[in-house]
Amino acid sequence: MKLRESLKDKKRIVIKVGSSTITYPETGNINLDKLEKFVRVLINLLNRGKEVIVVSSGSIPIGRTKLGLSAGEMTDATKKACAAVGQGRLMMIYEKLFSEYGYLTAQMLLTKESIMDAECRVNAKEAFEEIIARHIVPIVNENDAIAVSEELYGIFGDNDTMAAQVAELINADLLILMSDIEGLYTDDPRKNPKARFVHTVVRVDEELESMGKGAGTSSGTGGMHTKLEAAKIAMNANCDMVIANGDNIYTINDIMMGKKVGTLFLSKHHDELTENELAPVVPEYRSKAKLI
Repeated sequence: MKLRESLKDKKRIVIKVGSSTITYPETGNINLDKLEKFVRVLINLLNRGKEVIVVSSGSIPIGRTKLGLSAGEMTDATKKACAAVGQGRLMMIYEKLFSEYGYLTAQMLLTKESIMDAECRVNAKEAFEEIIARHIVPIVNENDAIAVSEELYGIFGDNDTMAAQVAELINADLLILMSDIEGLYTDDPRKNPKARFVHTVVRVDEELESMGKGAGTSSGTGGMHTKLEAAKIAMNANCDMVIANGDNIYTINDIMMGKKVGTLFLSKHHDELTENELAPVVPEYRSKAKLI
């Protein structure tokens, strides 16, 4: 079976959406049109018998807008307040949209301790398994209001890494990162016309890591570097991962149909490829290029 076609058979799928995907960058308000389309895509996956876990950013920009704060006013304390306000509003909308199709949602707010501490990890896994078994959709985010930079556990720092660790925790088959980028390039294609799109990654080595850049938008917290860190976690956990552009939320359908979109990171149980698959340098890729 071809590598992309094998994605059709994935059962347990973690899908992460970034702030830039579900909010308007100009205002920080929720993009209701896109979020509703996103939920409908997930409903169709659920109706096909898939298990769907959502890792959703957006609470801080939503809360910041509601509290009337500018980016320059944001401190650690105000970020926590914005997260607390925004998370409630975000969950309210998720619950409303899913309920229209007869599905329940469950809010899962995690800290690094939830994943790293042995007892907390068991409790978190049991909670996820029970929720999923009851056909409830977990909506996951970091508990930003109480997360601190503890020496023992630290913080997730970005939802890319948290999504990968959730995928590892629950033995997911596939992790999809929907972001403001199309996937991985060998270099910034806006600056380097010879930059090549990376279709498939077999291993994340030093050369690949050197391609990682900073965050693509002001509303996001993670750039390609964090996505490569997430890829390493997922691949080592036997979970395939795809990075794709969230501008068109229906790209999720393309991924699940086995179409060649985004960058596919192969988990270690694959042996069909031995080298990363790169696209040729053609105008099509250069014209669509975005900052890595």
